[in-house]
Amino acid sequence: MNGRKLMWIAWPSFLAACVLQGVVFALVDPLELQWAGRDAAWSRQAVYAGAFFVFWAATLLSSALTALLGLPSAEVNRAAE
Repeated sequence: MNGRKLMWIAWPSFLAACVLQGVVFALVDPLELQWAGRDAAWSRQAVYAGAFFVFWAATLLSSALTALLGLPSAEVNRAAE
């Protein structure tokens, strides 16, 4: 996969993760999060950073799947050979 195709996947997923981060943390206070009934022992910045990378990974997977499904069948079959 060349760099251009990788950027077609990574850049939109980065922007989507930014929007998702803004929406989620406009509604949720990171210090009020609980894990298995206990308060999370993470700072606000750690929760923001961890959540961003989780959001980015999820949207990256979504973008990659969209790119894969958009490939012509001849290109997919040629790559399998």
